[in-house]
Amino acid sequence: MNISQQIQKAENALKYPLEGFFAERWGKIRLFSHDIDHHRRVWRYAKELLEVINSHGGTFVPEFPGKLMIACYMHDLGMSADPGIRHGIHSRELCRQFLLKNFPDEPGCEDLLDAVENHDNKEYNSDDPSGNEILRLLSAADDLDAFGYIGIYRYIEIYLARGIRPELIGFEIKKNALGRFRNFERNFGAYPDLISKYRKKYLILDNFFTRYNKELASD
Repeated sequence: MNISQQIQKAENALKYPLEGFFAERWGKIRLFSHDIDHHRRVWRYAKELLEVINSHGGTFVPEFPGKLMIACYMHDLGMSADPGIRHGIHSRELCRQFLLKNFPDEPGCEDLLDAVENHDNKEYNSDDPSGNEILRLLSAADDLDAFGYIGIYRYIEIYLARGIRPELIGFEIKKNALGRFRNFERNFGAYPDLISKYRKKYLILDNFFTRYNKELASD
């Protein structure tokens, strides 16, 4: 079974239960930067990463795409309880509930749960001894959704929700986004076409907030 078939098999089995579980737990929360469309996009980016790695000789065990898909749909669901930095802990618990409900007899999901809990650690410790491939791909896919025009909106909404003042937002976003892109380059530098593609999206966001900061300073 090739990677495209593995992905299709995962989507056939998981899309309906994942989206149903998400809708039930998310409820009427109004946080568009992290709603189900964000999670769908993260899964789309994750699929692209899987296919690029595979096209360059990388292989994955058959169950890996399914576990990564679950992680993509669960990673920010904890924002329904806490939009702050502890949302990963809530997301882990919700992911655990999803697994118990849908796969009560499936063992070996600690790497998935750890990835969901720690995906928002943007310190990017390159010495991480866990070798958690789900975390590496989930974090990268999540970062890719922070770039471009969608990223501009997403950053502003969540940073305002976290109480960051407008005069500081531009500087904080530029710093955070640069860390995300540099980590992407470190992890996927072997794929120059991929880096070039997403550098363009990163620069859309970075240039916007450079101009934002200049305009704010001139007032």
